[in-house]
Amino acid sequence: MNIQGESLVLAATAPGNLCFDQVEKGSLTLRSTFVPGKPGGIVYTEGRDYVVDYASGTLARTADSRIPDYATHVLYGKTDFDHNQFQDYGNLPWFVWADYRTANGQPWARPNDQSQYLVNVRRKLEAGGPFKLASYGDSITAGGEASEVAFQFPHRFAGDLRTKFPKAKIEVQDVSIPGYTSQQGVDWFDQKIGTVEHPDLVLLGFGMNDHNIAEFGTPLETFKANLIQLVTLIRERKGADVILFSAFPPNEKWHFGSHQMDHYAAATQQAAAETKCAYVDVYGTWKMVRRRKDQSSLLGNNINHPNDFGHWLYAQAFAAMVW
Repeated sequence: MNIQGESLVLAATAPGNLCFDQVEKGSLTLRSTFVPGKPGGIVYTEGRDYVVDYASGTLARTADSRIPDYATHVLYGKTDFDHNQFQDYGNLPWFVWADYRTANGQPWARPNDQSQYLVNVRRKLEAGGPFKLASYGDSITAGGEASEVAFQFPHRFAGDLRTKFPKAKIEVQDVSIPGYTSQQGVDWFDQKIGTVEHPDLVLLGFGMNDHNIAEFGTPLETFKANLIQLVTLIRERKGADVILFSAFPPNEKWHFGSHQMDHYAAATQQAAAETKCAYVDVYGTWKMVRRRKDQSSLLGNNINHPNDFGHWLYAQAFAAMVW
């Protein structure tokens, strides 16, 4: 199995886990940019900048490495942190990106049969011609922390559709509301998704802000009811099909998280079942990856935004749909 662009942060000389062990010797490349060969990027040298344990699938900085030392990050080692008390708390300057081959790779997401809910979507795409894909959610859906628009997961999903259905002319329109919850998704329906003309498919995803502690979040039952209402409104007012998707857990050391994302993911799946619309299990994909990887290696802002690799993981969860 070939892995490309997996992200890590490495602290001092402590080892950091790749997603998989049993790495093939000689296959690993480590660089400072997500995109290989980007001007100004550094390709790090094994032995000089890092050491590899191929069997266990770990990397560690050397004492005089050119790799940024995450142990000097402003939030390193802090618990129950309030990000408002710090500057420059994001992780983008600290990432390294790995390509490698593993003998122990596993699918990023389990196959997810949604064929009964996307019959009309497939028919339209196979017929070809204009097809509008709209996305509506919070800052993650808006592409938060992706370095390029093309790396944002709705655009990655659209790219996969273009490959699979070459006759379709797919347009992507995002009308997300960064920083807000499903309640604002309902309240601002007319000003946001309501302005999209003739969408064929809507990617609908809230939860990251909803799941926060009480004064900022949304009670679980209200969250589920909001999603059901949004699916209903999209169908009735826009005539579009809907894919609901769950969110991943934010930094477990962040003060403002309720750290109950498993419940919000389950509520999202229940809302999809009750409205009979397609569902993508992003939470499950993230849970699989987190079996080995630390959270900071996946979080662009070190709180609740995925980096480029994290957006790719979203796309893998979407790609696991069987339809």
